[in-house]
Amino acid sequence: MFKRMLSAFGVGGPSVDTVLDSPHAAPGQLVTGQVRIQGGSADAEIGQVVLSLVTRVEVEHGDHEYGGVSEFFRMVVQQGVRVPAGQLQAIPFQLPIPWETPITAVGGGQLPGMTVGVRTELVIAGAPDKGDLDPVLVHPLPSQDAVLNAFGQLGFQFRSADVEAGRLHGVPQELGFYQEIEFFPPAQFAGSVSQVELTFVANPHELYVILEADKRGGMFSSGGDAFGHFRVSHQEAQGTDWASAINGWLAQVAQRGHANPAFGGGHNPAFGGHNPAFGQPGYGHQQHGYGGHHGYDQHGHHGHRSGPGIGGVVAAGAAGVVGGMVVGEVLEEVFEDDGGGDFAFGEE
Repeated sequence: MFKRMLSAFGVGGPSVDTVLDSPHAAPGQLVTGQVRIQGGSADAEIGQVVLSLVTRVEVEHGDHEYGGVSEFFRMVVQQGVRVPAGQLQAIPFQLPIPWETPITAVGGGQLPGMTVGVRTELVIAGAPDKGDLDPVLVHPLPSQDAVLNAFGQLGFQFRSADVEAGRLHGVPQELGFYQEIEFFPPAQFAGSVSQVELTFVANPHELYVILEADKRGGMFSSGGDAFGHFRVSHQEAQGTDWASAINGWLAQVAQRGHANPAFGGGHNPAFGGHNPAFGQPGYGHQQHGYGGHHGYDQHGHHGHRSGPGIGGVVAAGAAGVVGGMVVGEVLEEVFEDDGGGDFAFGEE
C-alpha cells in the first residue's frame, strides 16, 4: 500500500505515503490527513517532514509564455522523526488552504486545466526528497459560487482556465499569482466582446471580483481591454444580484468600449439585497461531499437556482476535454515536465 520507497536509504529502506482524510476543500479551510512512514529493514532517521501546496503557473516573458510548478504554501509537519525497523509511523497534519488558492472544481466536477496538489517532502541528512502529489479539489466559497452561477444564468460559455504570475492593480494579494477563468460572452454581446475573464481574490473578510473584457475592434472603434472591479464582504456577495451587475457592466463595455466607473474600486451599495430569482448559493457537505470549512462563518443555505449554473456551463464547454480521466490523471497531465521547472511564490 505504501507508494514510494525512500531512495536515500537504498534497498530495504522505509517507504512513505500521504493519505488525505478528504480531497475536498475550499479557500480558508484545513486539509487534514496523515503522512505514513513504514519502517524498512533497519532503523532510519528523517530530519523533517514537509508538506507544500503546489499549482501550475504560467509566466509571460517578452513574447513567450512558459509554465512551471509553483509552490505557494509550505509547512514543516514534524522534525527529527525516528522510524524503527518494520514499524509504521503515522504523523497527523492540518494543512491550511490559503484564501487565494485557485479554484479547481466547479459544479461537482474538475475545472479543466486547473489543479492543486499536496506535495510531501522528506529531508534526509540535509537533502530534500520530493515525493508524489496528492490532488485536492478546491471548491468555490459561497460568495464565489454566487458569481459563478450568475455567469451560467447569463449564458456565458466556459472557454479555459489558468493561473498567471503577477499582481493585479489596486487589489491586495498575498500570493504572487492569480487565477483567470475565461468565458465566451452571451450571444447578444458576441459581436462586440470576444471573451470575458473572471478573477477572484479572497481574504477572510472580503471578496474582490475582477472582470476583464476583450473588446473587438470595428470600423469606427478600436479593440482593447475593459475592466470591472467589485469589492464586497463575503456575506454581501451572497445577497448581490450578480446577474444584473455583470450584465450591466458588459452592456457598458459593448456600447462605450470601457467599464462603467460606477463599478470601480470600493463597495457599491447598489449591489445589496437578495435576488430571489436564483436563491442563496448552496455550499456544504450535502452539496460537495465534505464537511464544514474552517475560518469562514457564512455557510449559506441550499436553494433553487434559475439558469444552468456554472457547473453546466463548464461541463458543456469542456465536453470531451477531460472525459473520463480521474483527478490523479488530470494532475499528472497538467504537471507533466515541459521544461518550465519549479518556482515558488511564498506569502508576504
